[in-house]
Amino acid sequence: MTVTATWAPAANAAEAGGAGVPSSQTSTRAAKAKKARKAKKKSPAQAPQVQESQQQQGSAAGGAGLDSVAPADARPTVPGSRAVLRGGIAYAPAAAPPEVQEAVWAANELLDKPYIYGGGHQSFRAAGYDCSGTVSYALHGADLLDSPLDSSSFMSWGDAGKGTWITVYTNPGHAFVIIAGLRLDTSGPGEEGPRWRPGRWSTRGFKARHPENY
Repeated sequence: MTVTATWAPAANAAEAGGAGVPSSQTSTRAAKAKKARKAKKKSPAQAPQVQESQQQQGSAAGGAGLDSVAPADARPTVPGSRAVLRGGIAYAPAAAPPEVQEAVWAANELLDKPYIYGGGHQSFRAAGYDCSGTVSYALHGADLLDSPLDSSSFMSWGDAGKGTWITVYTNPGHAFVIIAGLRLDTSGPGEEGPRWRPGRWSTRGFKARHPENY
């Protein structure tokens, strides 16, 4: 966002000690300039509006990487009931319950993390995450999980079957989660580690579980 201020040159000159500017005007203009800079710094930019047709936008190589473009708003949303992948970052659907939105935003926090076997099992805070550690972190961000679980434990977690908003697919060796239509997974084409993975996925050999009411 660009802020145009007609008094900016005069204010800059005053701050630099330019000639011909009375001291009272210098103080006033300098104060206004300082106030404007603070306001500009604190003013949040509006998240871009993304149409439903862009829901599948993302890297065909496999989701967000270390060069993902972060939106101006750390908690981005889009209209509708499905999450949208934009620049590797998931935008939560505005029509979703707050818990679902929080799960999306929590998952976005992991997109620069590497894959580490067992990562996220001892604590939700870790240097890297494996599959179930990633799922656990997202669910914890939504206040839907109190302590990390491994993929075997997820097989008896929550309620059986697909959820309306969140579905965990799990077996003894792997787990991933679908949140508002987007897949959060540590495996697939592209970089290893927690990433939003666009495209189709297979659920063969997995049990579907979901949090109650979601």
